[in-house]
Amino acid sequence: MTQQTSNHYIAKEDKFGAHNYHPIPVVLAKGLGIYVWDVEGKKYFDFLSAYSAVNQGHCHPKITSALTEQAQTLALTSRAFYNNKLGDWEEYMTKLFGYDRMLPMNSGAEADETALKLIRKWAYKVKGIADNEARIIVCDGNFHGRTITIVSMSSDPDSYGGYGPFTPGFVRIPYNDIPALEEALAQPNVAGFLVEPIQAEAGVFVPDEGYLKKAAELCKKHNVLFAADEVQTGLARTGKLLACDHEQVRPDILILGKALSGGVYPVSCVLADDEIMLTIKPGEHGSTYGGNPIAATVAMAALDVIVDEKLAENATRIGEIFRREMSAVKSEIIDLVRGKGLLNAIAVKPKDGKTAWDVCLRLKENGLIAKPTHEHIIRFTPPLIITEPEMMEAIEIIKSTFREFE
Repeated sequence: MTQQTSNHYIAKEDKFGAHNYHPIPVVLAKGLGIYVWDVEGKKYFDFLSAYSAVNQGHCHPKITSALTEQAQTLALTSRAFYNNKLGDWEEYMTKLFGYDRMLPMNSGAEADETALKLIRKWAYKVKGIADNEARIIVCDGNFHGRTITIVSMSSDPDSYGGYGPFTPGFVRIPYNDIPALEEALAQPNVAGFLVEPIQAEAGVFVPDEGYLKKAAELCKKHNVLFAADEVQTGLARTGKLLACDHEQVRPDILILGKALSGGVYPVSCVLADDEIMLTIKPGEHGSTYGGNPIAATVAMAALDVIVDEKLAENATRIGEIFRREMSAVKSEIIDLVRGKGLLNAIAVKPKDGKTAWDVCLRLKENGLIAKPTHEHIIRFTPPLIITEPEMMEAIEIIKSTFREFE
């Protein structure tokens, strides 16, 4: 059978698929470790890692073995019945992260929706807020998913435009602004504060040191739940198992997804203690696929890889190299370099009509794939298994690409 070209596959998606994405024009057919290959056989450094879902690298043998073995044994039962894997996964997660209970879902957005429902149930059953009066504080620049309720709290017109009417009950404040949080917490009927420890989708905005700790303390003072969306920042990406660990913050509700499966299966979850989690009773929330045997088996294998291969430690060391090397580059189009661990971004100054998109197109030609967020920021988030020699080789590609725009 003749191998089709990239243009063939791009044209097919354009004709038969929804136009809700604007991908970099590369058609990937294979992945292994930190590399991917297109249908013509060209090899690339993957510096997006499927938006940090592939922290463990593409097709990690321990994870794919767990997937294939379980898929041939028992794939799905629904939650109408028990299965022999879910309890083991729940025990694993609660012990690793230090919570009483876990609620499994599939996508990051579903996990965030679950957290919102937990906050509201807790507000009415435990805190005593009047029905339908609970308010949840969120931040400008947030990205928690694409559902109607989640875009209701967005400050990005691309996310919420044309999707109203919106779900009420949210109070939006500036990110990394403790006085604004204090003011919002003083208002009546506040039940929760949902926050990303680092705003990844917004452009890798890292808050001031101490922000998370002070925010958590204020929430506790006001009897408000502190919910951390660690879907992108968690699971070793920032140099700790959780980004909140950098400030020794234990969220009341912890939201995980993406790398929870190492990129081979949709898996997410929410962790909380009994007082919060047990407010939801049988029949009040769930998911047909949530907690299925494949998800449970894959997630345990994926977390074993993170712990056993010390990926958090590697993210710290290699991330420092990236920021040091890129911060030293003298370029008219590099505005700033920021990040933590291997969650990094470069803000690009437009020049001669060229934007971050143009830089990413040139990076692709030079053998490295990354994706802009907004028009002027490029995220650089390789798999956490990357070595120092590999990172130095990738950095040379990035440096030479920026030089091409001088």
